[in-house]
Amino acid sequence: MANDITPARRLTAEALGTGFLLMAVVGSGIMADRLTDDTALSLLCNTIPTGAILAVLILILGPVSGAHFNPAVTLVFTLRRDITTGLALAYVAAQVAGGLAGTVLAHLMFVEDAVQASTTMRTGTGQWLAEAIACFGLVMTILGAVRYRVEAVPYAVGLYITSAYWFTASTSFANPAVTIARSITDTFSGIRPLDTPAFIVAQLAGAVLAAGVCAWLFTPDREPAAIGKA
Repeated sequence: MANDITPARRLTAEALGTGFLLMAVVGSGIMADRLTDDTALSLLCNTIPTGAILAVLILILGPVSGAHFNPAVTLVFTLRRDITTGLALAYVAAQVAGGLAGTVLAHLMFVEDAVQASTTMRTGTGQWLAEAIACFGLVMTILGAVRYRVEAVPYAVGLYITSAYWFTASTSFANPAVTIARSITDTFSGIRPLDTPAFIVAQLAGAVLAAGVCAWLFTPDREPAAIGKA
């Protein structure tokens, strides 16, 4: 990030980015649910806008704040000492506030109650493992792209989340701010408030584990391996 970008601009970018991400997640979920009774088709309609908006948001807001939009990502960059602890805490507050606002705005666009308590149960060891794996893969994607192909970060993240929606049992929340925001929507994309703490613990564990693995795997003196070779 450029040194002349003020904290206020960075925090605004984080709040806006997370807000638009949740509008895409919740809004597309509501739209899909209204247009079809096919659950698989609804999930596909929820997946595509989420992956697409992530690529767009990272492209336009990455130069301002780094485009974390995710407390787990912010934690990883704090551990790497790329961001100070004080600014990281402010990032997390902006991300959570932006996510909650985005969910409320999605509800209002579709003439739903602004705040709802989700009744969608998402719990159990399979779901928690899925969230740890989803967040591990997301962090690995980010750090690998930052190390070798920084210009590809927006597309790599968007494509990873698009894929992880389908190969993880939890549909890849992979984001504590998203998890909190989705607890206030009793729509297609919701999660019971009771189930959010375990999701968040699993996400943070996956992120920290990925940070440790990638610190070794993507060491500065390691040259990228040729495609198809170890």
